[in-house]
Amino acid sequence: MPESSGATGSAAAGLAAAALRHIGEAQARHRLPGVAASVAGPEGLLWSGAVGLADVEAERPSTADTQFRVGSITKTFTAVAILRLWDAGRLRLDDPVAAHVPEVGAWPVTLRQLLTHASGLQREPPGRVWERTRMPSVAEFLASAADAERVLEPDEHWHYSNLGFALLGEVVARTAGRPYTAVVEEELLRPLGLRRTGWGPEEPCATGYLVDPRTETVQVEPALELDGLAAAGQLWSTTEDLCRWGLFLTAPDPAVLRRETADEMLRLRIMSDPERWTQGWGLGLMLWRRGERFFAGHLGGMPGHRAALVVSRSERRAAAVLVNATAGGEIGEIGLDLLQLAIDREPASPVPWRPGQRPPAAVSDILGAWWSEGVEHAFVHRAGRLEARPADRPGDDPSVFVALGPDLFRTAAGPERGERLEVERDPEGRVVCLRWATYRFDRGPSPFGPGPGPGTA
Repeated sequence: MPESSGATGSAAAGLAAAALRHIGEAQARHRLPGVAASVAGPEGLLWSGAVGLADVEAERPSTADTQFRVGSITKTFTAVAILRLWDAGRLRLDDPVAAHVPEVGAWPVTLRQLLTHASGLQREPPGRVWERTRMPSVAEFLASAADAERVLEPDEHWHYSNLGFALLGEVVARTAGRPYTAVVEEELLRPLGLRRTGWGPEEPCATGYLVDPRTETVQVEPALELDGLAAAGQLWSTTEDLCRWGLFLTAPDPAVLRRETADEMLRLRIMSDPERWTQGWGLGLMLWRRGERFFAGHLGGMPGHRAALVVSRSERRAAAVLVNATAGGEIGEIGLDLLQLAIDREPASPVPWRPGQRPPAAVSDILGAWWSEGVEHAFVHRAGRLEARPADRPGDDPSVFVALGPDLFRTAAGPERGERLEVERDPEGRVVCLRWATYRFDRGPSPFGPGPGPGTA
């Protein structure tokens, strides 16, 4: 029997019925032995359900607590492990890989390029690794790594590389001074309470299958241990744990990952779909556009298992879908459809407004309306920071400033990122004008030219 659970109430009941129908239709249409899925928000689990069988021979049903292999969703954990080391100043994203793993030789490949699949490296380690019953150890794959081809020019094209993320795992291990798997477990899985996520299966877990396209039969897929390639796809998890992880990626616990670093993960670096512009890549995260909505996450696949984690930062929602079949249906589309369904059926509640602290005196007297090029900009103090945006576009993302010194700021996020904001005062200390990215801003609209209007200062 299908399993479904979650929050109560009429809206929640509507979501539960629609979500269970959605995964049920996908299971039947694509002939998937078992499907499990969950949707969550910061308020908790919104819905969780499953259909089909986790074990065909034993006729054991899939449940919300069934573990599946999540394959390349492991890469998101690898990316966060790298970025934590970046936050700590122990590496730079533009470091060449050879600075941390000399065995690769003189490759001009950086950690940033590996995170975004823009290195041009071949997809897999040299050799026929997917035809082996045992994957190479760290020592074995590093022994052949220098023979890997750069099949494309770096930063010119997106090209998925498991080899690249296996190397990132080794960078984590050598920089942290302990095995990659221990770093992820001790610094991510345990602190975030991902109790059903780990490097091997724990009951109840799903058996992986290849569904015969010509008959109604299935064959058991081998349970490959990735060994030296663990950082590219070894983890097992449940849909509820994945949703918790997805929500962390959009609003991290600052004790684990800085919010600014999570912002960098979600920023578009390269298009993997350059024709339609519907899919791109951040630092270790897939990015999707559907109409006016933007999503992030990752897909995963291993013999007998496929997985999808999809999140919306703006809507504060996460969805995860796990299946125990090598092929059949686009797992990413199933996950995206489920998340959009949840957003439409049960949108997130507004975040309550609360009074904040009084802004510093150096900020107070530059708040309000400022004009440049005939456009009014509103400078405000929100969440402890100075922000600015065009007054006629209040829904736009603001420019956010950080103080560099007295009357000097840097644009840390939003439009004109990186540019300086300077405050000019008269001898009595009154603000005369602002200069942002060298453009002059006055308290009223003025034409270009010297004097009170914007011009060359």
